[in-house]
Amino acid sequence: MPEKKQEVKTSKRKNVLVTGGAGFIGSHLCDYLVKENNVICLDALVGGGDVENIRHLLANPYFRFIKHDITEPIPPLEEVPELSTWKIKFSGIQEIYHLACPTSVKNFDKLKIETLKANSLGIFNILELAKKYQAKIFFASSSVVYGPRLKDFPYFNEEYFGQVDTLNPRSCYDEGKRFAETCFKTYQEFYNLDIRIARIFRTYGPRQPLFDGQMIPDFFLQALTNKPLVIYGDENFSTSLCYVDDIIDGIIKLMNSSITDPINLGGQGEIKLVDLAKKIIELTGSSSKIEFRPPLPFMRPLGLPDISKARDELGWVPVTTLESGLNKMLEYTKARRLLLEPLVSKYDQQ
Repeated sequence: MPEKKQEVKTSKRKNVLVTGGAGFIGSHLCDYLVKENNVICLDALVGGGDVENIRHLLANPYFRFIKHDITEPIPPLEEVPELSTWKIKFSGIQEIYHLACPTSVKNFDKLKIETLKANSLGIFNILELAKKYQAKIFFASSSVVYGPRLKDFPYFNEEYFGQVDTLNPRSCYDEGKRFAETCFKTYQEFYNLDIRIARIFRTYGPRQPLFDGQMIPDFFLQALTNKPLVIYGDENFSTSLCYVDDIIDGIIKLMNSSITDPINLGGQGEIKLVDLAKKIIELTGSSSKIEFRPPLPFMRPLGLPDISKARDELGWVPVTTLESGLNKMLEYTKARRLLLEPLVSKYDQQ
C-alpha cells in the first residue's frame, strides 16, 4: 500500500530535468524544485559538479540522480529503470533547466575541450530532448556574453550586443554561451520550442567549490584559519554579487513568465574584492592579511548587470543583503570546518 500511495502522489507532480544539478547553482535549484516536482538531476560531475552538493537529496523519493555527460546522447528517459515510477512514457517531461557546463576557474585550461563540447554538442542534445517532450526549457547563460567591462559603460542591459572575440583564450566559454543562446532562439523559431534564457552575473553562496579560484568561499576558510585571503587581481578588482537564493528566485519567476528573450539576473551595485575581504576578516574576527596574486585566465572584471528588465517585467530584485549573505556563508563554512581544516594546506601549495 505505501508504494502505491507514493506512485499516486508522484504522478500528480511535474517531471522536471535539471542538467548540472550537482553543481553550485544547480543543486540549490534542485532543492527548490523537489518540493513540488519529480526532479531528475543529470550531471557528469566534471568541472563544478559534486555529489556532496546533492547527498542530502539522494534519499528523497521525488529526486533521482543520473550520472551522465550531456555531450553524449541522452538515453531515452522512459527506459531508465530508476525513473519507472514517474511514468515518463505517458506523462513526459514538462520542464528542463539546462545549467550543465564546466565552470572551474583553476581548471579552465584543462577543461577547454569539455567546455567546447558542452556549449555545442551538449546544447543540441538537450534541445532535441526538449523538442521530443515539448518541454519548456530554461538556459543558464552568462554575463560573459557581453564581453569585458567598459570604462565608460560598466552596466550592461539586454540590448547591448557585447564585444565578439572568437579567438580569445576564453572563447570556448564566452563565445560558447553566445552560440548556445543562438541555438535556443533558433529552436524556438523553427520548432516553436518554449524557451527561457537568463544571463547570470556573479553569484555566491554555500556549495561554491573551494580551492578553485572562486575566491569568496576561500575567503571564509582562509579567515577562519588565519591564512592570507588571496585575491587574484589587484586592489581595484571589483564585481557585482548576488546571493544564490535570489538567483533561484529569478530563475523560477522567469520560468513562470512568458518572457522568451534573454534577461539579466545579478546583484545591484558594485563592490571591490579587497573591501569584501576586509568585511570577512572583520566578521570572523580573523588575524588574516590580504594577499594579491596574478589574475587567473578565467578571471577578469566583468560588466555589472542592469536589472531594470527583470525588475519591471518579472517583479524581481535581489532581496538578500550582503551582510545577510555573508553570515549565511560563514555559518555554512563553520559547519564544515572540521572536514575542511585538513585541506587548508592546499592554499600553501598553489
